[in-house]
Amino acid sequence: MEAGVACKLNYPTWIESERFGRNSTGSLRFGRIAKEEHKAQLVVLPHFPVLTSSNRFRSVSFEISCSSSKNFSASTIETGSVHAPYDEALVLKNKSLEVEPYLNGHSIYLVGLMGSGKTTVGKILSNVLSYSFCDSDALIEQEVNGMSVAEIFKLHGERFFRKKETEVLQRLSSKKQLVVSTGGGAVVCDVNWDYMQKKGIVVWLDVPLEALAQRIAAVGTHSRPRLHYEHGDPYTKALKRLSYLLELRGKNYAKANARVSLEEIAGKLGYRDVSDLTPTEIAIEALQQIEGYLKEEGGMVVAGL
Repeated sequence: MEAGVACKLNYPTWIESERFGRNSTGSLRFGRIAKEEHKAQLVVLPHFPVLTSSNRFRSVSFEISCSSSKNFSASTIETGSVHAPYDEALVLKNKSLEVEPYLNGHSIYLVGLMGSGKTTVGKILSNVLSYSFCDSDALIEQEVNGMSVAEIFKLHGERFFRKKETEVLQRLSSKKQLVVSTGGGAVVCDVNWDYMQKKGIVVWLDVPLEALAQRIAAVGTHSRPRLHYEHGDPYTKALKRLSYLLELRGKNYAKANARVSLEEIAGKLGYRDVSDLTPTEIAIEALQQIEGYLKEEGGMVVAGL
């Protein structure tokens, strides 16, 4: 069958069409719709829904219309679906290129409760933006002879730790092109906000408490000094303490310039559980939220544009 195939692609709003599917694969199975002598022309109209599966393959529905010089009327003849993978790294890189002019070299500070993925997402952002990555807790540990945060809390107390934390953020605030993963309690001190927002953008990674508790319980609670006050199994200990900390710090986290809600990302992508999200998908959303903030009048002033 000699057929010319024309495709018109409808993509979900969070991925631009020109960037989707450069590595896509798939096949279409056609019914017997025309004999070779009809020289029919096929028009394939794929539709990419928001729903995706956990294996990162996007389900694509399509319609096929046929017309011919033999006076065939245009009609829909068959529908079906095909699965096409999308390149997360490509989407991430393209989004970073969009954000960079607005970001203007200013640093990004990630805040959120323990276990929210600040370090993992921060390293992805620093890599794609060609920024340096810093973990404020790790810098404090270096200053205290390699002592862990849990040991610092135990031997020197929280007040000592918070003082060191402020000193670290003060030094970092004088630099540009950093992605900084902060400690969960960095937001409680007003002077820390002054340093983080001096010439930086603060991004809150907002993760459901149940998901955080599951993460922490899976890796153990020994490195989390705040959890030593609770009793019970690891999940129960984590959930109780996280609930208390969120109640205590929630208003502080809400002061961030941009909020990345894992529940909202999962809903947008059609995932049943936030645990299905990849760190790259979270990083893409972070860049989108940063871009949205910087395009607003207040954000443009911060960026010096």
